[in-house]
Amino acid sequence: MLPFIRITFTFMVLCVHCCSSEMSIDASAEAEENQSIDDSLKEDEFTVSTLIEKANKNAGQGVDEPTIKFGDIAVSTGLQNADPCTARGCKWQKSSDGKVYVPFIISNQYSSRERTVILQGLQSFSQSTCIQFRPRTRERDFVHIQSRGGCYSFIGRRGGGQVVSLDRRGCVFFGIVQHELIHALGFNHEQTRSDRDRHVRILYQNIIRGQEHNFRLIRTNNLGTPYDYNSVMHYGRYAFSRNRQPTIVPIPNSNAVIGRATSMSRNDILRINRLYGCR
Repeated sequence: MLPFIRITFTFMVLCVHCCSSEMSIDASAEAEENQSIDDSLKEDEFTVSTLIEKANKNAGQGVDEPTIKFGDIAVSTGLQNADPCTARGCKWQKSSDGKVYVPFIISNQYSSRERTVILQGLQSFSQSTCIQFRPRTRERDFVHIQSRGGCYSFIGRRGGGQVVSLDRRGCVFFGIVQHELIHALGFNHEQTRSDRDRHVRILYQNIIRGQEHNFRLIRTNNLGTPYDYNSVMHYGRYAFSRNRQPTIVPIPNSNAVIGRATSMSRNDILRINRLYGCR
């Protein structure tokens, strides 16, 4: 009987050890997975789309503010869609010298450092496109850069003075300045373009309830340019996530880097030049 008891005890010890090892392996795997998610979220923390999302938590709620849709796109009351308007005449006019001059005013709300960042963003367009932002004199149509409740812009030229909001609390970054001004030139977000479903998968089950409209497909004019994960107009992998899980996954390579641009990509520049017929 004693040998049997010894065998049984040894077997029980081995079982406990095995179970403990399996639990330890499972816990280790889970910890590694959580660490991977944490690392990825940290990398996305200061991307253009994440900064805009944070800054726009309460955007569009002021009495004199427009409705904000698609993350950071301002729409006038009564406008029922955010389709590209460039075919309907909302492009900025080209001058006889081939340049597209866009008048601007920068509010005196900003510090000298903030104003410098904004001016750098404005001036960057003239380095690679025919767009030239210049201080307004008496022009009727112009962009009025102000610190309002969040980061947002209308799509294309609206007529008169149109607000581009760069809230001092989270929006005055070079990449965000470019992002909002590209909206003002007539462009939507990359992940809403008409062919996006061939390049990314939208995981609606992970999106914050009520924010699904930020991922609506739009009939865009893609100007013969490829889908661009590196566009400054592309959202990050965890945009509007409600559970720390991805909302946008690239296909076919799910590990491809998306939405981390801090300035215009070559394709962003190419699209601007094609839309405005830059030489």
